[in-house]
Amino acid sequence: MIYIRNESTNPYFNLALEEYVLNHMNEREDYFLLWQNEPSIIIGKHQNTLEEINLQFVKKNNIHVVRRLSGGGAVYHDLGNLNFTFVVKNCESSQFNFKKFTEPVIRALENLGIQAAFNSRNDLTIEGKKFSGNAQYMKKDRLLHHGTLLFSSELEQLVKALHVSDEKIISKGIKSIRSRVTNISDYLDQKVSIQQFKELLLRYMFHEELQEYTLTEEEMNEVKEMMEKRYLTWEWNYGESPKFNIKKERRFEGGKVEALLDIEGGIIESCKIYGDFFSNGDIHELEKKLLGIKYQEESLKNCIENLEVGYYLNSISKEELLSLLML
Repeated sequence: MIYIRNESTNPYFNLALEEYVLNHMNEREDYFLLWQNEPSIIIGKHQNTLEEINLQFVKKNNIHVVRRLSGGGAVYHDLGNLNFTFVVKNCESSQFNFKKFTEPVIRALENLGIQAAFNSRNDLTIEGKKFSGNAQYMKKDRLLHHGTLLFSSELEQLVKALHVSDEKIISKGIKSIRSRVTNISDYLDQKVSIQQFKELLLRYMFHEELQEYTLTEEEMNEVKEMMEKRYLTWEWNYGESPKFNIKKERRFEGGKVEALLDIEGGIIESCKIYGDFFSNGDIHELEKKLLGIKYQEESLKNCIENLEVGYYLNSISKEELLSLLML
């Protein structure tokens, strides 16, 4: 097993690095990574990003939002969370065999005096509380397994960042599994830092001696290029969301406005506006002007900036219309 030491806390780079190891490193070797992210929400491959996050909280707290290659639910990362990744040769016994890759973690924690358990799906628990979620991605002869390890995360931030009111979105996407969570550090007899825990984990997870590898400058540049082409793009992080419907309703001084939007691939495909407002123009004209726009605050703002909103929605400002349309 080759250990790739990664000190980056940039979630866009770290997910690109996983993909690079999967697709471009020596296929005859198995690899292991340990890494941390700045505050981030990592979205499952098939999820509706906007359904999984509390958008206003995420924006206010500068939390990164990144989609990963694997399926499963959305997870919150911060510097109190440690992530582990296996990239190995694919075989039938490994495919969606989460237990195989979490057993070394359970064994390591046992050495630290903690009794952890695999919950038969893809999570690890301590006393029935989740501290690790796991996911896999397969590509031809290679398999990527990665998981979270909540060590000393801000659990209150985790709950707030992932919470979205049910009334906001009626979705055809896949909902994340919500469950009680806990931190590993709460169960340690002797307090250690996350860096010390990282080294202890490496020592106890593997019986054989790990061979450490450092990426070359050329390899680092290739990872950065992959990061820029995929993981930093709006199209990947938001535009890949499955089709969903949004129903928004607000009462302004100018009256009640209800907007129904169909979104596909992150683009407004259809729009209907209802309410008890007064209008000088044909509201269908306003609806048509919103079609084809990215469901993204900046894009909507640019679109609305060029519209005579008051002509269609009397006594309702551009800012109020934008606040209605966005989550």
